[in-house]
Amino acid sequence: MKPGDKIPDLKLAASGGQTIGLRGFKGKALVVYFYPKDNTPGCTQEGQDFRDLYAQFTKAGAEIVGVSRDSVKSHDNFIAKFEFPFALLSDGDEAMCQAFDVIKEKSLYGKKYLGIERSTFLFDAKGVLKREWRGVKVKNHAAEVLAALSEI
Repeated sequence: MKPGDKIPDLKLAASGGQTIGLRGFKGKALVVYFYPKDNTPGCTQEGQDFRDLYAQFTKAGAEIVGVSRDSVKSHDNFIAKFEFPFALLSDGDEAMCQAFDVIKEKSLYGKKYLGIERSTFLFDAKGVLKREWRGVKVKNHAAEVLAALSEI
């Protein structure tokens, strides 16, 4: 995905027993953020930051969805624990991760593995990608995305 691309026509199982298709948000801007794992410190903080600014995102005409490879059950527990007001999509087969090219080689304690690179994508109300952030650092990221929303 690169700026100017149309939102992919993908549907995934999501929290709350939903199936969510990205094209179902037409008419609203959409923030799609990919994160490595539920209930880990950075991912929790990122979710909380988007949660805390959620009212401002919706006031600006945007919706937010988070995506990881965790199960719907894990997402439901994560949402219940931290009161996230947006859906989390389960991408166990990595179809959406592959479409957005967010699976990267990572290293932990000297071991190499493939995992989700923390990334965020901002689509306008017509479903066109306007901004992307890759290799995201959590601190102030949600506020930066909100600021970018006001520019599209």
